[in-house]
Amino acid sequence: MKRLESLDALRGFDMFFIMGGAGLIVSIANCFPESTFWHTIATQMNHVEWEGLRHHDTIFPLFLFIAGISFPFSLERQRSAGKSTREIYAKILRRGITLVLLGMIYNNLLTLNFNEVRFCSVLGRIGVAWMFAAMIYTITKKHTLQCGITAGILVTYWLIMALIPAPDYPDADIFSKEGSIACYIDRIILGASHMYKPIYEPEGLLSNIPAIATALIGMMSGAWIKEKQRMSGTKKALVLVAAGIVLALIGWAWSHVFPINKALWSSSFVCAVAGYSLIMLALFYYIIDVRGWRKWAHAFVVIGMNSITIYMAQRFIAFGTTSHRLLDGLASILPEQAGAIVYHAGYILICWLFLYFLYKKKVFLRI
Repeated sequence: MKRLESLDALRGFDMFFIMGGAGLIVSIANCFPESTFWHTIATQMNHVEWEGLRHHDTIFPLFLFIAGISFPFSLERQRSAGKSTREIYAKILRRGITLVLLGMIYNNLLTLNFNEVRFCSVLGRIGVAWMFAAMIYTITKKHTLQCGITAGILVTYWLIMALIPAPDYPDADIFSKEGSIACYIDRIILGASHMYKPIYEPEGLLSNIPAIATALIGMMSGAWIKEKQRMSGTKKALVLVAAGIVLALIGWAWSHVFPINKALWSSSFVCAVAGYSLIMLALFYYIIDVRGWRKWAHAFVVIGMNSITIYMAQRFIAFGTTSHRLLDGLASILPEQAGAIVYHAGYILICWLFLYFLYKKKVFLRI
């Protein structure tokens, strides 16, 4: 089966918000301070403080979901090329470890200040969760077993979180930063100096377990698209939408006993965001791969084909400084709010041109 261009576009759409898209939308919203609509949109560009769900909370799990979708295609190519099971496992392990290492580099590992380096990271979470999910997917053959494992992971995590309180805060809400056993484990093992916040780590150790389920759902979705050769693309998209609605409803129902919480990667969060991810996949798949309407998505494809590159590059290349050097003059003659829009748009354009240069040269970071 040929490469799904919709995956690259969806990945690029997801990364657009990390590449300055969220800031651009907020700066536009600030031009309409009295507008309830724009206030609502701007609010969606920030994470919830603890419990709940906004658009910005979907970016990370959607990326992990997409990484999962790609794996069945990769696995088939490796097997067709005659790769042994040992070689496949070695590649999975190497990719997982590489992502963990890149995440630590992103978190200032190269400063060699080991007393304060943050070991957990976004890329580390993707590496660990994807790695274990890929191993489970490779070992298991039947999708019913994979579904059972996914459900088992989510239910087990829920029971652990609901039944085991944090010993150092026995009177706190069991799903709070203080009372959660997941946060307690991070405090004990990682220590405050190695965490995002002294009391909790949003990419913590125990919450890697339900993240495996996120990647597995993506893998099963990718396998389903790949294997249903006789089903029309339209029907595939409709089934993906239906599955997304079902998972979103399960997440909503589950949230009444296990709140939707990105930092804890709660089971209800996994289901709710998997529902969103499936619907977005269906939308992009139908528009791009089924209907063939591709031109509009090319800008996202450029981002999506080097997503980890731009994620890391923003940490080490001063795109913001370049934006200011080029646009300070124009921004200075505009009202402050309009100037902010210019800066954000300029930052996105500079990042995109950097990626477009790599795209034209066929330079892609493959892990």
